Amino acid sequence: MHDEDRRELCHDALVGLSVGDALGAQYFVPGHHSADLVEGRVPGGLWDWTDDTEMACSVAAILREFGTIDQDLLAEAFAQRCEPYRGYGPGAVVLLHRIRDGAHWRTAAGELFGGQGSCGNGAAMRVAPLGAYFADELETAAEQAARSAEVTHAHPEGITGAVAVAVGAALAGAARWGDVRPSAVEFLAVVGDQLDKGQVGRGIRRARELLGRDVEEAAYKLGNGSQVTAQDTVPFCLWVAATHLDDYPAAVTSCVRVGGDIDTTSAIVGGIVAAYTGIGERAGVRGVPRDWLAAREPLPDWLG
Repeated sequence: MHDEDRRELCHDALVGLSVGDALGAQYFVPGHHSADLVEGRVPGGLWDWTDDTEMACSVAAILREFGTIDQDLLAEAFAQRCEPYRGYGPGAVVLLHRIRDGAHWRTAAGELFGGQGSCGNGAAMRVAPLGAYFADELETAAEQAARSAEVTHAHPEGITGAVAVAVGAALAGAARWGDVRPSAVEFLAVVGDQLDKGQVGRGIRRARELLGRDVEEAAYKLGNGSQVTAQDTVPFCLWVAATHLDDYPAAVTSCVRVGGDIDTTSAIVGGIVAAYTGIGERAGVRGVPRDWLAAREPLPDWLG
């Protein structure tokens, strides 16, 4: 895969992630109802994105410059660009402030949650553009995703969640690049094959058993991110992506419909699906709607 192909897939995944994030965040605003989106009506005004997008932009920027994850530079970027009002969790704010004040990221991340490290969904929420960038190299996508996760998430489940999302985005990008869409069963099977044993992996296997069920049942049995852990978020997101890989609006609407950590599930799913669909529509594929993209807050100037 040529560098321009990688950059295009990474860009589209970042667009899909940021639009999903910004739209999903609107449903925490009083007066905005998920039923409206189900009926095809989106919120008015500018949609501000959250920490999901801010951190994903740093991941994408590192890849554009170096073609690989430099953990020290990524940690510094996260710490220097952290704007707490974007919706960062309290643990993330403390961690990134410690890094900014001079603590080494490995020490700071390892000391969270009594020395267990974080198993939150934060590493998974930002990683889809990385997976898309390595669409022709699944093992590299998995390895680089783990490196990106370790900067903030020392717990194995937090790392595995990021690996699962990155592999999903890589598969989506490869399907677009090769013009061969995998079935939902194949998609989840390949993702599962790249994961270590653990709760996230078990959740992915259960997601395969739930294919063909309605989204409410999938969210009930897999989680909708309401616990803000990788285990409670990633299996559902992969189920949605596998189910709606060729339909970005349907994929994001599914996330909004079941509530929970809506901006994060919509960001994860949006990033994976947009790696396949791109922006706009083509034969048989509904990508990121251009009016949704126009409503999203512009990405930061430093991204270039």
